[in-house]
Amino acid sequence: MGAEKNREWQTCDKNVFWGEIAPTDHVIQIYENDESFLDLLTGFVCSGFKAHECVIVIATPSHLAALTTRINQQGYSAEALTINEQYIPLNAEDVLSAFMVNGWPDETLFRQTISAVIGKAHSRGRRVRAFGEMVALLWAQGLNGATVQLENLWNRFCAVQSFPLFCAYPKSGFTEDIGDSIAGLCSCHSKVVSGSHSSKTEIHFKTIPDSGVQSIGK
Repeated sequence: MGAEKNREWQTCDKNVFWGEIAPTDHVIQIYENDESFLDLLTGFVCSGFKAHECVIVIATPSHLAALTTRINQQGYSAEALTINEQYIPLNAEDVLSAFMVNGWPDETLFRQTISAVIGKAHSRGRRVRAFGEMVALLWAQGLNGATVQLENLWNRFCAVQSFPLFCAYPKSGFTEDIGDSIAGLCSCHSKVVSGSHSSKTEIHFKTIPDSGVQSIGK
């Protein structure tokens, strides 16, 4: 598939998309509303459970609570999965506070913090997938440079550890130069998925062929 073709929107069954996600994939959604976001997150998480992977979710308390309800509605027990360390839900603000220094993510502290979480996830020999909402919290605070730096740190970490990462931003957090801002964030990722709530069974996505670590000053 050519580069131009990769930049076009494609459609795929949600279960297939999340079930076949590559260990090197870094996926972004910029969503219109919580319903479309939580639908996508539930698919990402439950596909991990189905594959017997450990799923890490670093999110806000409200999103963690809503996700717990949806996990249980899918026939899983979020409590049992947590006890069995197959599901690791973490408060995004608490994790952020472990490595943010003067409004900037410290690389050494980040590696130490996330390595501890990944180590726990791997403790029973499972593969891992992770969702992180910390970048959205930084973006909402207007810390755009710190947001991109955190995306960079995730990219470097995932390249070594080889696990898929999903992150999401509410579209309401983009106020000025929305096109440029979204393009800049998407370039840090390998795939972007539609942020609108259009289908319960299908996912609309673009592959970003030129994705990679971006450079930005503090």
